[in-house]
Parts: sequence; C-alpha cells; structure tokens
Amino acid sequence: MTTKNDLVARVRGSLTPEDCLSLYAEWAGTYDADVAATENYVAPAIVAEIALRLTHHSVESGAPLLDAGCGTGLVGRALAQGGAMVIDGLDLSPAMLREAEKTGLYRHLTVGDLTEPIAKPDDQYAAVVCVGTFTLGHVGPSPALEEFVRITRKNGFVIATILDEIWKSGKYQAVIEDLEARNQVEVIGTDAEDYRKGRDKARVVILKKKGGCAPQAN
Repeated sequence: MTTKNDLVARVRGSLTPEDCLSLYAEWAGTYDADVAATENYVAPAIVAEIALRLTHHSVESGAPLLDAGCGTGLVGRALAQGGAMVIDGLDLSPAMLREAEKTGLYRHLTVGDLTEPIAKPDDQYAAVVCVGTFTLGHVGPSPALEEFVRITRKNGFVIATILDEIWKSGKYQAVIEDLEARNQVEVIGTDAEDYRKGRDKARVVILKKKGGCAPQAN
C-alpha cells in the first residue's frame, strides 16, 4: 500500500515531467487531505496573503492573477478567500487540474509545462504566484522565472516559494540576481519562511516587474 510519506518522497525524487504526471495522476484525489490537512502546509496561505496585499487595488478592479503550478487549487482557495475575483491556473497534471476545477474558483485552467516557455502573451497578470513547484525533482529556475516576469504586467509581482535547500545549489538565486542586473525586476524579498510548518523552510521570493530591456547574458 502506498502511503502519504511514500508519495511525498516520490514528489521530491521526480526528475522528469513524465515522473510527475504519473505521480500526480495517482495522488490527485487525496492530495488535499494528505498535504493540506496533515502536513502543516502553510506556504499557500503565506503567498496568497502577500499577493493580495501587494495587488490590492488591481485585484479590486478585476485584474487577473495566475496560479502557476496550481495543483488542486490550494493557493486559488486562499486567493479567493482574500477577495481575488479573477484567477487563472496552470499545471502539468490534468488530474490535478480536474481537482482544481471542482473548486469553481478559476476563470481558466490550462495544462502547461513550466520547464518550457509559457503559452501566454506578455504583460497579462497583476501577479503570478507559484507555490510548491520550485522544489526537489520539479521545476528549475529557467525558463520559468523569466517567463513569469514576461507575462506579468509592468509594476506587477511574481511571488514564489523556492525550497531553501536548493536556493543556491539549484541556481535560483543566480537567475534572480541576473534578472535584477538586467533591470527586469526589483527584488522585494527573498526571506526564508515556513513551508511545511515545523518541517522545512522555503524562500518566499517577491519580484516587482520593472520592464527593463537589457539583453540576456549568453
């Protein structure tokens, strides 16, 4: 019998999109009960609160938010509870998206691979939030972080969790510093916060889009 701990271990050992698809197809139906209810998974609420605080006026006027790597909709629920009205979701797993659809909180739900360019136009969202995706065995910093910035509106925000143990070794810090050096973003914060409370930490990265145009380093 596959246990919750087995699934968590497999999450952090998944190295290919195919591995992730297989895992989440198996886990989707019980994910919320296994993780949100018993793992003290506080990161979705933390990121949603930050996003809503930073985009308060835009959200009130109906500006859309993107929940990238939305899974079953844990972040979407927190955003909606805080007053967000227009939320799109994107995730690799159709099975997880079917669970997110049941919440009734998303305007659009799209299958997408964050290890590839995102099939969305520039300057679409008041904020892009991403929780639980920049972790062991999942999505690396490139091209995802630059793509998040691209589809965010000028003066909008990218707010993402990055598991603390891969912050430097996974090159996330270096990619963010490059975005800042190219005048693409202002780095508002990279503090370590609770991810699963009492278990592990993640950097909560807050980037404000500046719209600079310096060329990318080769």
